[in-house]
Amino acid sequence: MIDLRVLRDTPDVVRASQLARGDDPSLVDAVLDLDARRRAALTDYERLRSEQKSMGKQVAAATGDAKAALLAHAKGLADQVKALQADADDAAAQLDAVASRIGNVVLEGVPAGGENDYVVLKHVGTPRDLAAELGADGVRDHLAIGEALGAIDTERGAKVSGARFYYLTGVGARLELALLNAAIDTALAAGFTPVITPTLVKPEIMRGTGFLGAHADEVYRLEADDLYLVGTSEVALAGYHAEEILDLSAGPKRYAGWSACYRREAGSYGKDTRGIIRVHQFHKVEMFSWTTVEDAAAEHERLLALEEQMLALVELPYRVIDTAAGDLGSSAARKLDCEAWLPSQQRYLELTSTSNCTTYQARRLGVRERTADGMRTVATLNGTLATTRWIVAILENHQQADGSVRVPEGLRPYLGGLDVLRPVA
Repeated sequence: MIDLRVLRDTPDVVRASQLARGDDPSLVDAVLDLDARRRAALTDYERLRSEQKSMGKQVAAATGDAKAALLAHAKGLADQVKALQADADDAAAQLDAVASRIGNVVLEGVPAGGENDYVVLKHVGTPRDLAAELGADGVRDHLAIGEALGAIDTERGAKVSGARFYYLTGVGARLELALLNAAIDTALAAGFTPVITPTLVKPEIMRGTGFLGAHADEVYRLEADDLYLVGTSEVALAGYHAEEILDLSAGPKRYAGWSACYRREAGSYGKDTRGIIRVHQFHKVEMFSWTTVEDAAAEHERLLALEEQMLALVELPYRVIDTAAGDLGSSAARKLDCEAWLPSQQRYLELTSTSNCTTYQARRLGVRERTADGMRTVATLNGTLATTRWIVAILENHQQADGSVRVPEGLRPYLGGLDVLRPVA
């Protein structure tokens, strides 16, 4: 939720943020009008409530016609008070509905524009020239490699569950577990508390994290139970401290959530239909930090460094991009993506994102800290350490001429020392 004080004090900043996102700047004026209406109604309500309370003593002391007149006046006051309360409540409800449509204020330096307006911050590693090594016809995509290894089965996934579902079998299952366990070890070494989270959450938690806005059609909902399936453990971790007062005097509270994730992938018809790039169910280890507003930018860099540490572990060439404002999602004020090279498609594929959500989520969820100057909202950040999609990049970048796949050295301890994945008979 946008900070109303920021909106009142610097409306032009919020308008500029809306424009950078490609969103409607007139929502700012709508919120200001509703806020003024709500505050005016509350002021009149409090004034008349005070007068109403004083009438009690006057009525008790009066007699005859004077008492009757006072009683009539008191009834009129009661009606006015009730009407003002209703007006304030209506304005507050409308204010909440409109304010929730305003995305987080983007941080200075975030590129304006949409999905293709990102800025590349750096490249790390050099992609192999697989065409030279294997010949143009020898470069295989992850599904062909995975099927030969007995690691990926999308046909049976579709038979059992439908399109965009799959089985990971044999070394495929082992590879995912190796990745996720390596991510947990990385998080533990960095001071994160590992958490296995619920994958079903209440509407107020899903709404509080900002996932029921423009992209609500991406979320699975169980109507009979009024619960939502999470698309990331960020949702459950954000709800973990809902309506709590945190003590951040010893530094940020950091969690690493392991969970299954579910996404409807609405609107992605025809995109990445082959293999396991864009699927309805996957596993992920997600970092989540609660910190002070002052430390949020530094924490964002810390999360990015850990993501890059994991990419180095699996020896993938990648780039880091500063995501444009229109592609941030409502909660993020800045988002940095790490994209690995995908040889079969000669493009970069997003593997991780880390977002600084400033106080946007915590304000909705009622998470604060106590300071010398009183209570204030804390900041939240999140970042992916490993997910099923990484298998795509690992298989393609480490494929060899004989159909096998070289296991990155950092993953070998998690695979019992296995150094090569070989095709099955």
